[in-house]
Amino acid sequence: MNQKSVLIADDEASIVDVCKRYLEREGYQIHTADDGQKALDLWKKHQPDLIILDLMMPKVDGWRVCETVRTNDETPILMLTAKSEDYDRLFGLTIGANDYMSKPFNPQELVLRVKSIFRLIDSSRPSTQHTNETIETGGITLNTITREVTAHGIAVNLTVKEFDLLYLLVTHPKQVFSRSQLLHQIWDTVYEGDTTTVTVHLRRLREKIEKDPSHPTLLHTVWGIGYKFDPGESR
Repeated sequence: MNQKSVLIADDEASIVDVCKRYLEREGYQIHTADDGQKALDLWKKHQPDLIILDLMMPKVDGWRVCETVRTNDETPILMLTAKSEDYDRLFGLTIGANDYMSKPFNPQELVLRVKSIFRLIDSSRPSTQHTNETIETGGITLNTITREVTAHGIAVNLTVKEFDLLYLLVTHPKQVFSRSQLLHQIWDTVYEGDTTTVTVHLRRLREKIEKDPSHPTLLHTVWGIGYKFDPGESR
């Protein structure tokens, strides 16, 4: 089994030190950065399996680091911040963070969060290996092995969560899923019941696969309940 690597990016030396000690104790390989630019440089150089990212850092803040990483790959991100407002938590999750912890925190909880993220990612990989490699419906083509998607003949770039969400809906045509069901199916328990991220991801999916996102013909809102995929109405 390959040793997983973690990049810790925080300008507080005491935070970096305690995170490093606890995670090394669990067998993880650790890289550290004390500003956002170093974090980006180390991410590009080492391609870590997970990033623990402070929001408030010199040179390049955590928001920008997260956005830069997310435009290139799906490296899991656990955000750290001294702020506890819901807006910061939701915004961090919306731009692509996998989980969120407010300072001060128990380092043992951090270890559990890291393990949970890796467990969720590892458990989701086998589920994408299906006997039917290609799914075609409603002008949408999904390759479950390469995770490539085309919409109406045009290749579209989906994040991991966007692909998983689309796959779930496409493989259950006309079935209505509540936001809570989608949250549980795609994000498991990381988001602790907040369904805002589901709404955001559905909107982004529409922008990528619908011919006219303001008048969707594939991804439908079922008012008061949730969403469904109906290829029959895409004609």
